[in-house]
Amino acid sequence: MIRYSLQCHNKHTFEAWFSNSGDFDKQVKRNLVSCPQCNSTRIAKALMAPNIAPSRSKSKEMAVASPEATAEAQKRRELMALLRRLRAEVEKNAEYVGPRFAEEARKMHYDEVEKRGIYGEATLEEARELHEEGIEFYPLPRLPEDHN
Repeated sequence: MIRYSLQCHNKHTFEAWFSNSGDFDKQVKRNLVSCPQCNSTRIAKALMAPNIAPSRSKSKEMAVASPEATAEAQKRRELMALLRRLRAEVEKNAEYVGPRFAEEARKMHYDEVEKRGIYGEATLEEARELHEEGIEFYPLPRLPEDHN
């Protein structure tokens, strides 16, 4: 496995793991890698520092995390737990319509079918069109396990 530091065209940075560099290239080409902040699929490798192991004396010093880092890590875990619960509630209480999301959302908006909770996939273009038509929808948060 190889870990890459990545950056979207909006300058958001994040990390992702790949089997090898060819796997990264294939996934980016097929728009399977997206920014966790803005869902952009225009992704490139960011500059990375080499991973050099510290000396043993330094590694012992580095093993103790600062209180700020510990608090930040705890906040991140709590946020991820909240996002997982949100997603589970949507999946439990709404109908999965897959790639027909935009079509089904339009039918409900224009009273062609009974309104109900749905979730599924939409392309960026479909999402833009729904927004322009005034159709209310919210993207589900993308979680790290969604990329496995």
